Amino acid sequence: MLSQVLGGAGLAAGITVGALLAEDMIGSASVTGAPTALFTVGSALAAFLVGRVTQRSGRRLGLGAGFAVGGLGAIGVVLAAVLDSVPLLFAALFVYGSGTATNLQARYAGTDLALPARRGTAISVAMVSTTAGAVAGPNLVEPMGDLVSGFGIPALAGPFALAAVAYLAAGATLFALLRPDPLLLARRLNGEAAPGGPAEPAANLPVEVPRPGPEAYVGATVMVLTQIAMVAIMTMTPIHMRAPHHALGDVGLVIGIHIAAMYLPSPLTGALVDRLGRTPVAIAAGVTLLAAGAVAAVSPGDSLGLLVLALALLGLGWNFGLISGTALVVDATVPENRPRTQGTIDVLIALAGAGGGAASGVVMAATSYGALSLSGGVLALLLVPVLLWARGVRPAPGRDRRPPDREPPIASRP
Repeated sequence: MLSQVLGGAGLAAGITVGALLAEDMIGSASVTGAPTALFTVGSALAAFLVGRVTQRSGRRLGLGAGFAVGGLGAIGVVLAAVLDSVPLLFAALFVYGSGTATNLQARYAGTDLALPARRGTAISVAMVSTTAGAVAGPNLVEPMGDLVSGFGIPALAGPFALAAVAYLAAGATLFALLRPDPLLLARRLNGEAAPGGPAEPAANLPVEVPRPGPEAYVGATVMVLTQIAMVAIMTMTPIHMRAPHHALGDVGLVIGIHIAAMYLPSPLTGALVDRLGRTPVAIAAGVTLLAAGAVAAVSPGDSLGLLVLALALLGLGWNFGLISGTALVVDATVPENRPRTQGTIDVLIALAGAGGGAASGVVMAATSYGALSLSGGVLALLLVPVLLWARGVRPAPGRDRRPPDREPPIASRP
């Protein structure tokens, strides 16, 4: 929870001022989606690597290293702003994406020791902890800008200075305090050998790692579609607000409320996922994102109230989709294949966000913010037919996703 508070402060920088910093340095609004695309592509690579390191060495090393690399990327962004170097800016944003990926991967750590019937709640505990830092970050845009300006650093680089400190502190927290490692403990409780340890008894034959169940693919689809819709609309909102000359404080307020809606409702969402089921909450995600796109489409740039409402709905819809989709993935995996599967799915989510971020600037330049927002909402609504089709999908015979000799030791714990 402590690392998530710190990580939330770090991820807010790129969301809030990344597009504005690029616009100032490049001098063109048509490429303002590039920062989001770059740090989301970087987060895709980081998600893959963090998943592999975690599979081999546990959550503590994988998550700690991911945050540390993200902190180095944030330092690079500040240096690029000082030197007015666009190539360095793009390279640093790519590395900075590691912090975003790691912040999201931490939600899986919350489920390693959770009862199956409480997995939605466990995910929500990790996510809601992000709220404090993620909401504080955008609202510190102006104070951090004033602070770094005194050292000759461009004001828009201020939030990245905060991100550097926050990500490095989050990584140090995990390295020092995440003991025992939840994934390694889950493996021991399920009778699995520790990484590098002896094979399970049974003629010393290699143990076949089971494949994830079909719900993993459904959960991945839910998270990918919600990510595309959310990133596309969110990325262009600061640009839409800048045209009527909103102050940075107004941009920070709108993005801060958006991020609060992304994380703060997590306990309620987790409880709904556990009580009502994964599918109803995922359908609610598509409907909420459509409403967000519709409100954003009719919001003039000078209407702060409507933009706040649209971005709040956008964050809430993303929250519904991420928690329900994550629960579907965890349900369909076991400790042997969980980190690798989770890392691979988060690669797809990051790439989807990169595509949404890159396309958003082009679409907005060619049409309008309203057309972009409505398109994102309609795309998210595609979740509904996917989920209705998937209701009939069941694991094939002999492919039980939670083998009886694996999951019950944790599930039966008081």
